[in-house]
Amino acid sequence: MTMSSDKDYKETKLIKQGKQKIEPDFVGLADWINNTYKVIVINIFYDTIQGIKNRPRLSIIFEYHQDELKFRDGGVGNFDAGKQKIIARKFRVLVNGENNRTSFFQKLFRKATNLKYDIDNLLVVFTSFEPMAKEEANSSIPESEVEILRNEIGLKNLWVIYRHYSFATFFFHTDKQVDEYSKNGIIESLAKKYFSLLKKYDEFGYFKEDTYSIMLDSKENFDEKFKSNWFYYSR
Repeated sequence: MTMSSDKDYKETKLIKQGKQKIEPDFVGLADWINNTYKVIVINIFYDTIQGIKNRPRLSIIFEYHQDELKFRDGGVGNFDAGKQKIIARKFRVLVNGENNRTSFFQKLFRKATNLKYDIDNLLVVFTSFEPMAKEEANSSIPESEVEILRNEIGLKNLWVIYRHYSFATFFFHTDKQVDEYSKNGIIESLAKKYFSLLKKYDEFGYFKEDTYSIMLDSKENFDEKFKSNWFYYSR
């Protein structure tokens, strides 16, 4: 899942809301992953990557980002290849009913009978619901309410409050002003004000006040380093 409009995110959100349940075929696999790795799998989503040769994909969707990281080589690294293979093998056993003694001819026969799930060259990926839910909460705040907050803050040098992913950046006009407002507890005060607004849209309570923070930047920096272009800034 990369966007809140993606089908796997929408389905997982319904599960989190209690309006839908995980696909029954995948319950056993989810339980096995939870028990084996001490994590919380909230959903398992199967689809096909469209291309020259369509490839089946199995998305293991954890609730929390910290659990997803256990299945990656570092914070932004590749998926753990060993765990991908283990879970693909478990999918064959628990969902398609294969085992280590299944013969080559049996596998050919099972493929010929159009199994419910194609598992040839199965790609297992790992993702999490929490980061996307936080991003959706942040983007759900109407721009009019952000502007009201900016006016209520009453800092004449505050240019704009910019939202990106689950973060908020308070832009002042100059680098010197950023340095000034970074001191004397002002940044903490701004974070609290924005958090109060954000929490109204945080359906699942993922944002925590004691760990929430904002960022400060300047229009001066935005104009000089990013050519006044939000696309460049947000990359």
